[in-house]
Amino acid sequence: MDDMDHRILTALHACGADPRVASAARGLSLAGEHGALWLAAGLAGAAVDGARRGAWLRGTALVAGAHLGSMGVKRVVRRARPAHVRPRVRTAGRHSFPSSHATSATAAAVAFGALGASALAPLAVAVCLSRLVVGVHYPTDVAAGAALGALTARAGARWMRDGVPGASHPGRRA
Repeated sequence: MDDMDHRILTALHACGADPRVASAARGLSLAGEHGALWLAAGLAGAAVDGARRGAWLRGTALVAGAHLGSMGVKRVVRRARPAHVRPRVRTAGRHSFPSSHATSATAAAVAFGALGASALAPLAVAVCLSRLVVGVHYPTDVAAGAALGALTARAGARWMRDGVPGASHPGRRA
């Protein structure tokens, strides 16, 4: 698997030889730093969709929780970032597994997609791919981050939609 990881990363990193691709990938990576793009999207959703403000805020909390979870896993696994390609961006840390960008992007795509913001999914995919183009993650880092983000958002879907578990709701049995 390491050989495949290296080959895929090398091929996608080569796409960044085009300055336009490199610039777009750097911009996407910067926007996704610490989940900022996704947290802002969730807060914007809460601001404009008053009827579902609570769901948007809980979705934003799920994104933040997924991001923090990925950082915890990173500290346990401690996989070094790729050394065979020259990174096109600076990173906040030296560990790569899982990709926190992929975790928060996918958590946002799943959580906010459930609220109708399906246009965020292609942007999330672009952020995930950007981490390979800029050379700071292996494909398995991105795949693991995406899986963690999707699982976190799916696990919290009911809480996001309905609020506090066990609370009484009209028409629902307690």
